[in-house]
Amino acid sequence: MHPMPHWGAVVTALRGFRATVPASSANLGPGFDALGLALARYDVVELQVTEGGLKIEVLDAGAGGVEDVPTDESHLVVRALRRACEHLDVRPPGLHLRCHNSIPHARGLGSSAAAVVTGVALGYALAERPLDADALQLAAEFEGHADNAAASLFGGLVVAWSEDGRFRAERVEPNAAIRPVVAVPAEKSSTNTTRGLLPARVPHADAAHSAGRAALAVLAVTERPELLMAATEDRLHQDYRAEAYPASTELVRTLRAQGVPATISGAGPTVLALTLTGILPAGVDVTGFDVAELPVDRDGVQVVAR
Repeated sequence: MHPMPHWGAVVTALRGFRATVPASSANLGPGFDALGLALARYDVVELQVTEGGLKIEVLDAGAGGVEDVPTDESHLVVRALRRACEHLDVRPPGLHLRCHNSIPHARGLGSSAAAVVTGVALGYALAERPLDADALQLAAEFEGHADNAAASLFGGLVVAWSEDGRFRAERVEPNAAIRPVVAVPAEKSSTNTTRGLLPARVPHADAAHSAGRAALAVLAVTERPELLMAATEDRLHQDYRAEAYPASTELVRTLRAQGVPATISGAGPTVLALTLTGILPAGVDVTGFDVAELPVDRDGVQVVAR
C-alpha cells in the first residue's frame, strides 16, 4: 500500500492503472436527465505515470475513426483527469494513456460521460482516494446533468438530481429479469443539437404524465418489470426530437406496437429495448441498426493497479 500523497505533492512513483467503465442509457423514456442505466459495453483506459509530457494512444474509437479523437490536452479523459488531480491536489509529472474504446461515440450510450468518469476515477487512483460524492460532482459538471455519469460511476440503475448547485444520485438494483437490447444505427447524434429541438415549455398535462411515469419506471426496473410498457412511455422529449433520427423513432414505435418497452437511449439515435428475453421480435425490420443484447452492468467503473 503506497502512502497517501501530501496535498499538492507531485506523484513521483511511476505507477500504472487500468480503468474499465461501462456505457449507459439515460432517460429510459420519461426520466429525462434523471434516470440512467449502466450497460455492459466498456471503454478501457490504461494509464502510466511517466517522468514528463503527455502521450495518448487511441487504439480504437467506439465505431468511429481514431483520427477524430484528439491526442492532446483536449482529450476528454485527460481534461477530467486534470480536473480531478487539481481537486485532489496531486500532480503527476507525465502521463501515457492507451485508450481501448468500444462504447459508440455520439450514439446515446454515454460515451462522453464514460470518458469523464474514467478521467475522474484515474485521478482518484493517483491520489489513493476512494470515489466519493465529489467524484460525481466533478464528472457531472462536465455534462451538466448526472444521469449518465452516475450510472457509469455506480453501475445499476441510478436516480439523479441536483440540489443547491450539487449533483446527487442514488443507485438502486435493477431486476435480474430485465435483459436490455440496443439497436445502434450508423449515424451519429449531437446532444447539443437534439437539446435544441426541445421546447422551452411543455403542457402541464405532459409534465404531470412524465413525473408519474418516471416514478413508475423506478418501480418497473427494480421490482415490477411487467409494468415496463407503461413506465417507459414519454411525452416530454422524444417526439420533439423525432426529426433528428426518424429511423430510430420509427423503430421505437414499431417495437412498442408489438409490446416491447422501447425508448430512445439518451439523446439518441440508439434505441433501447428493455426486454425479458434478450431478443427483439421476429420480423421487426432492423436494417441499418447493429442489434445486440447488453446486460446491465452492476459494478460501475473499476480501477486496478497494473
